Amino acid sequence: MRSFCIHGHFYQPPREDPFAGVIPSEEGAKPFANFNEKINTECYRPNAELGNFEVLSFNLGPTLAAWLEGHDPPTYQRVVEADRRNRAAHGVGNALAQAHNHTILPLATRRDKETQIIWGMADFRHRFGREPLGMWLPEMAVDQETLEVLASQGVAFTLLSPHQARGQVDDAGPYRVRLPRGREIAVFFRDEALSNILAFDPELTNSAKDFVENCLSGAHGPGGEGLRLVATDGETFGHHHRGRERFLHDLVYEEAPRVGYEMTFLARYLQEHPPVAEVEIMDGTSWSCGHGVARWREGCTCTPGESRWKRPLRGALDRLAQEMDALYRDEVERWVVDPWQLRDGYIRVVLGEMKGRAFLAQQAAGKLTEGEARRTLTLLEAQYYRQAMYTSCGFFFEDLSRLEPRYLIAYAAKAIHLVKKATRISLEDGFKRDLRLAVSWITDQTGEDIYDDVTQGRF
Repeated sequence: MRSFCIHGHFYQPPREDPFAGVIPSEEGAKPFANFNEKINTECYRPNAELGNFEVLSFNLGPTLAAWLEGHDPPTYQRVVEADRRNRAAHGVGNALAQAHNHTILPLATRRDKETQIIWGMADFRHRFGREPLGMWLPEMAVDQETLEVLASQGVAFTLLSPHQARGQVDDAGPYRVRLPRGREIAVFFRDEALSNILAFDPELTNSAKDFVENCLSGAHGPGGEGLRLVATDGETFGHHHRGRERFLHDLVYEEAPRVGYEMTFLARYLQEHPPVAEVEIMDGTSWSCGHGVARWREGCTCTPGESRWKRPLRGALDRLAQEMDALYRDEVERWVVDPWQLRDGYIRVVLGEMKGRAFLAQQAAGKLTEGEARRTLTLLEAQYYRQAMYTSCGFFFEDLSRLEPRYLIAYAAKAIHLVKKATRISLEDGFKRDLRLAVSWITDQTGEDIYDDVTQGRF
């Protein structure tokens, strides 16, 4: 019997005004207050109530998970319990971790790759009560260094698209990727054509029965052993396409099994079918940019309009990050052996597993004064927002004046505020100067204009 797996990437970016701590009203989400509430009503809650999470492979992004936990605990618990039931039944769960802030990892420094992956794994342990076997790479963006960091942290597998392999891949795998220092990682490859049908062709997903007849049976049918893997945004099922949560339920519980597929999930399939073939991956590739990762760096034709604002915005963020890191290192390395290990561990404070002072007492080489402890925790909080300012959706769309880039600039502004509070050094003037070079082709606003807006609560 051939196996069938649908992976849903469930994720929302952080939406809170970092100064006020609440989500501003989002005009396009009406009659809901914001898009989290809208998408939860259309997608997350109904899929959880239908039991769809129990049959999927899925990842639940940390920022979305935190919002669900606080605003819809029953839905959050249903998602977590779906993984626990699979673990009880099969020895492995069906949830994957995700890099914490949905950063495009090939564009990140090695140190930031490590923090994003360590934070993502810590968030997963906090919610699902186990170590993650697999991790979702934001936008499936990958390079060898990212895979090395995953493997070094004990992650067993990830999933990509066939065009990200060097050479042809004949099926979903899993395939073995050999890495330096004797490490390796398993990679699954999604069926890109079938995944795109689910994501972008609502006419073919009106009926699960028709979809199976047209796309999964006959010439497209099981045909022996192996895995057929579909991977798409989880929001496809109810938000991007209304009512598709019911389509998904019918597909995974009735129609796919009816034509000879056994539903599975990635960790279970890997446990039963270890990789035998090897593959090399193409560095700097992703699932949603035909130009590699240009969409999140300098811009490309994958988005409409004018993309020249992207390079100066990223440059401004990169220079700010370097300046912040230098100040953080100089302040913290006086009493901590490894400032970056301290940053990696700070996620426990963010998750509420430890109080800040107890965390520092555990990590610091000696006893910190009240002032030293306060400055260190403030700088660690600044590092948290400094990570958030690389959230990928800020570069995904067509214009600087959209809400997504505004959030990136707001998180940078919050980080600048915290650094000044801790060190009395302001990085604002240099950042605003850099932001003047990023200009909206629709509104003529500069990044500096947006900085002034968000620091005064105008989103």
